[in-house]
Amino acid sequence: MERVVHEKLNLTEEILSATSLSRQLAEQMTLAKAYVVIAKEHNNFHLAWELSSMIRSCQLLLSKAAMRGKPITLEEAEPIICRLSSLIYKAEDAHYDIATTIVTMKSHIQALEERANAATVQSTVFGQLVAEAFPKSLHCLILKLSADWLKRPPLQDLGNERRNSPRLVDNNLYHFCIFSDNVLATSVVINSTISNADHSKQIVFHIITNGVSYGAMQAWFLSNDFKGATIEVQNIEEFSWLNVSYAPIVKQLLDVDSRTYYFGENPDVEPKLRNPKYISLLNHLRFYIPEIYPQLEKIVFLDDDVVVQKDLTPLFSLDLHGNVNGAVETCLEAYHRYYKYLNFSNPIISSKFDPQACGWAFGMNVFDLIAWRKANVTARYHYWQEQNSDKTLWKLGTLPVGLLAFYGLTEPLDRRWHVLGLGYDLNIDNRLIESAAVIHFNGNMKPWLKLAIGRYKPLWERYINLSHPYLQECVTS
Repeated sequence: MERVVHEKLNLTEEILSATSLSRQLAEQMTLAKAYVVIAKEHNNFHLAWELSSMIRSCQLLLSKAAMRGKPITLEEAEPIICRLSSLIYKAEDAHYDIATTIVTMKSHIQALEERANAATVQSTVFGQLVAEAFPKSLHCLILKLSADWLKRPPLQDLGNERRNSPRLVDNNLYHFCIFSDNVLATSVVINSTISNADHSKQIVFHIITNGVSYGAMQAWFLSNDFKGATIEVQNIEEFSWLNVSYAPIVKQLLDVDSRTYYFGENPDVEPKLRNPKYISLLNHLRFYIPEIYPQLEKIVFLDDDVVVQKDLTPLFSLDLHGNVNGAVETCLEAYHRYYKYLNFSNPIISSKFDPQACGWAFGMNVFDLIAWRKANVTARYHYWQEQNSDKTLWKLGTLPVGLLAFYGLTEPLDRRWHVLGLGYDLNIDNRLIESAAVIHFNGNMKPWLKLAIGRYKPLWERYINLSHPYLQECVTS
């Protein structure tokens, strides 16, 4: 038997409607709340109690309408509207005139604004703390997988054997790279990529992680099937060439003053900039891709907080017109132009860059490594990192320095290749999400956190095999 689906009441739209009873109730309730405050200030506690009682009745009726999904009827609303009207008239008759109301409400609005501002700051700080915290479920997964890696020498032998696979340097295949210490997030990126690829066996994934997660990453990707795709895992701690004498970022990340600047009691640093990822070498590894993979000619870089929804192999045949970086531009809004990321009061920036130049996104980028080496983008990156040693050109992160290093070398891609905002924006159009090749959970509300936006979380979870015993023990429990 076919189910009949009734469209639920949208209470927000109902309250905004000029003709609805819900709107009339909401407006009367707002006015009544103002008179409650004024009545109390004039010691008319009986009137304040009567108004409060009707406000609660009004709230209860609106709540019932929302729960049942049907508009409020005249029969339900009329007694409350009549009684509220009578009480509001009574308040006006008590000489709580409009001037008194305005003066009183102004002082209360000011007090509320101060409380709201304080709450906003507190919420931002608490939200940042939650976003930075590594969930216990992921710790559990890493521990179990690391134990497997240490206890199973055949797994280590298989890992060593795969290091020498000729597929890792075959330019006839499609190469992707991801730099992360999050096993589950990396697995989702890879699983979603190959699940939507037309030819998964022609895909090669290059993972780089840190020493803590290395064994877990190896154990996971060697023990599970990824539809014939080749997966390489490397440990950043084995990159002896990435040292203080070569890379300015290594020196800066080890600098005590830098850490104190961002994580000490510094009021000039926004809470969002205190995230440890900003001083993670893995985060800056994207600027060394040609050196890490010297034999490769083209590669697609993916962040660990993306989900792939379409076949990405057509990216490799896009004409970048001699440019190094293929990326989706983000300047549909004014705040994504260069002047929002960089300090144009400094002449070294203002003399070389256009403040209105369009920003673009990291997270899904196709890099022409031949053009990169020719333009020596890594040297440009080093130059700007050294220029910003005093942190006056930009605050933190990889995007500002990326905008400088790839300036004049970035090819704009169709917006549908990379849709951003699923980690902070609750109102992204469903049609835009459905059309996207890659969706990006940039922001604090990552899909593996309790902070995640519920509407988007299933888009990420569909690529997790929850039947895996470790995931059942660690994630679903």
